[in-house]
Amino acid sequence: MAQRRSIKLTYEEEGVPFTTPEDAWVWYSRCQRARDEGARYVAGLGAVVRPCAPDDIAREVRRLYRHRILRGAHLRVLVRFGCDSGVAIGGDQIAGRLWREALDRLEAPLRAKGIIA
Repeated sequence: MAQRRSIKLTYEEEGVPFTTPEDAWVWYSRCQRARDEGARYVAGLGAVVRPCAPDDIAREVRRLYRHRILRGAHLRVLVRFGCDSGVAIGGDQIAGRLWREALDRLEAPLRAKGIIA
């Protein structure tokens, strides 16, 4: 009988943090889109090992929403422009303001968790 080994990854020690909250959010959005299309997330298989799982970012966004730090309008803009942020927001001033606010409000918690450098 083959013996099973358990390897525990410590994301904080082994992952490369994102440089901005936008990078983290776009990565999360792409992971979520792939998941919606049937892919499964497996830690450590990407070109760059990240300091978190996509669900860690989603949990933080939900927490900020529950505490009314993020509003529904922020969430709609995050979802709408998650993968194509720079191109799509360019001409829409309200969406651009909401996008920047959402990322600003997300930055400190993600930095505290080591997700952002």
